[in-house]
Amino acid sequence: MAPLRLRIEGRTFRDTRNREVTLRGINVAGDAKFPTSPDLPSNKRDHFYDGDNVSFVDRPFSIDEAHVHFSRLKRWGYTLIRYIFTWEAIEHAGPGKYDDEWIQHTIHVLRLAKSYGFYVFIDPHQDVWSRFTGGSGAPMWTIYAVGLNPRAFPATEAAWVHNTYPNPAEYPKMIWATNYTRLACQVIFTMFFAGKDFVPKAIIDGKNIQDYLQDHFVAACRYLALRIKEAGDLENDVVIGWESMNEPNRGLVGYQDISAIPSEQKLQKGPSPTAWQAILLGSGRSCEMDTWDFGGLGPYKSGSTLVDPKGEMAWLPADYDDSRYGWERDPGWKLGECIWAQHGIWNPLDDTLLKKDYFAKDPESGLKIDYEYFTNKWFISYYRKHREAITSVHTDAILFCQPPVLEIPPSLKDTEDDDPNMVFSPHFYDGVTLMMKKWNRYWNVDVFGLLRGRYLSPAFAIKVGETAIRNCLRDQLSAIRREGIDYMGNHPCVFTEIGIPFDMDDKYAYKTGDYTSQSSAMDANHFALEGCGANGYALWVYTAMNNHEWGDMWNGEDLSIFSIDDKPLPLSTTPTSRDQKLPSTSTVSVDRSSPAFSESRSNDDSPVSPTNLKQTLSTPSLSSQKSNTPAELGSNPGYRAAEAYIRPSPVATVGNVVSHGFDLRNCVFTLALECKEAATEDAPTEIFLPEYHFPRDDTSVEVSSGKWTISVDDADGGMIQRLWWWHEEGKQSLTAKGVKKRQGMSLGQDDEAPGYLEQCRQSACDVM
Repeated sequence: MAPLRLRIEGRTFRDTRNREVTLRGINVAGDAKFPTSPDLPSNKRDHFYDGDNVSFVDRPFSIDEAHVHFSRLKRWGYTLIRYIFTWEAIEHAGPGKYDDEWIQHTIHVLRLAKSYGFYVFIDPHQDVWSRFTGGSGAPMWTIYAVGLNPRAFPATEAAWVHNTYPNPAEYPKMIWATNYTRLACQVIFTMFFAGKDFVPKAIIDGKNIQDYLQDHFVAACRYLALRIKEAGDLENDVVIGWESMNEPNRGLVGYQDISAIPSEQKLQKGPSPTAWQAILLGSGRSCEMDTWDFGGLGPYKSGSTLVDPKGEMAWLPADYDDSRYGWERDPGWKLGECIWAQHGIWNPLDDTLLKKDYFAKDPESGLKIDYEYFTNKWFISYYRKHREAITSVHTDAILFCQPPVLEIPPSLKDTEDDDPNMVFSPHFYDGVTLMMKKWNRYWNVDVFGLLRGRYLSPAFAIKVGETAIRNCLRDQLSAIRREGIDYMGNHPCVFTEIGIPFDMDDKYAYKTGDYTSQSSAMDANHFALEGCGANGYALWVYTAMNNHEWGDMWNGEDLSIFSIDDKPLPLSTTPTSRDQKLPSTSTVSVDRSSPAFSESRSNDDSPVSPTNLKQTLSTPSLSSQKSNTPAELGSNPGYRAAEAYIRPSPVATVGNVVSHGFDLRNCVFTLALECKEAATEDAPTEIFLPEYHFPRDDTSVEVSSGKWTISVDDADGGMIQRLWWWHEEGKQSLTAKGVKKRQGMSLGQDDEAPGYLEQCRQSACDVM
């Protein structure tokens, strides 16, 4: 049997040459959250409720455009793709009805990803359950299966949905995330994870709603895994594994008192109902509730408001025709009534709350439930089901286990679930920057430290000054990684989401081309990733359709590193082959007893010419998408802080990585290794060294031993500049110094790289 292209060895990834692999990844793509036919980004309303008749073919992008996107990402140094798909994409037509046309498109896209040398893991993505509850993920029929009426959500505020908001341009920023604490998500996630314990009357087709939903979701994932396996050339070659589920949520499980906001609920924005108020609203009752906004120190109460559904209910009417999807609902589950009333939590005759602590204890054991208890019982039960389904098809799949966000990981260490093929895959966002859409270089907050009770007062969690802020982000990621080891065992850690908003400061960068704030924020996040000891990350996000007006086309978010309204970072594309470079003057021997230094020089100084034009243009920089962005937001395109995310990184290293990092301000990359054996001729240490920061004729390299070379090649379908290092065993170090440039610079005429015509004129091209 051929060795796996990527395997896990303890806490590291290894390639077929036994080198440690550092995964530098990107989420592809944000566009996959909504259908192509009809084209329904979250700011459009037409045909929204016709959820059965949709298609996600051409998501994340069409086959014709795939080369443009993959070559761009490869050129930017990414090696890993977190491949986003939604349950809705595969099973939108009804229970058990799979969209094989979309699956075939997915297989085609994955084959193209293979040609670019990417590692890919599959992400069954969801945000607040579904598009119909204000996010993405599950098909519309699941809303009807749980007994809810999505058309009633606006009036009852069971969910805040961008598609149905009166003025989409004024949809409050980041309010979509509060849907986790509104009726629809509270009902659905409770049913999905713990329906058998808390909603025993919810029986459909002879199954409790928990098993009904989980079985369909897991079966859809398994069906896709099976089709990928049957393709014959994808499993392990490009698709290395699967993630469990994006950002799972407990619903109401563990709420000690549904008439109060839980102390652990840190996000409140807009009208903020208690679970009890959400139940009353869902049954058509009016409620006065607190309103909240988000400030520099977190959520704060801003007032109160009256929400009046005017008698409209979020539940399906009693005469709803269940034959639409072919299931049979148990007679004990009555439509037209609140499911919680049917379980004795409240009395709808006089609106009396009878069991405010209904979700506080485990009905089976009687033990008090907190989030950690939920994770170890109900989340892990789901995770096992998902793991068994995937590995029944993809035996060697790497399993990216994602527990609830920022909660204590499951206690799997030294248990039968301590799978050597498991990866801890947490998420992290700088909450102050994300919610405020502003990079505050003066102070920030250690949110993770607050959540873990490490401060006597929240005031002590405030970090002042940009250096302290950067260190705080790094230390939070380090603590998350260590917590994963403590609870889950000795496994790799990959942060599968982390990113920044680009529409900061009221879209100032879009009006001026000055991305200084975005560059500082992005650099701070990468400083944290490089310094925390993780094995890799997948940046959120690449969105092929992003523009300055609507961002990622989803809920007002704008986190894509690419936009059709911005310009690509100018990069040299002069090709050279690695084989040609090995004996060149940039390959030097170094006395291992002392630090060594040499200037990198290239034998190939040729500009763009007819002979290398095809290779030069192998990385397209333009999108076929046309922008309709208003002039005030699109007339000053910039580089979108690309200098901060296109950065050097170890790719495959002989031995173990001790540390690595990139000082963007001074353009210095450092790498430290611990090696039990020396690098061999056919297996050197490999480093991605972007030409923008490290032009070959203006880069200096200092190494502790051995020889090195810098070369550009298109081995994986994109012109990539790499540094290859043949070093000795023991402790090794490398320092590469490039060209310092101003961060976040706006796009001016002087910044443009010379075009093909100009280069030909400069070189007196014969053809011209």
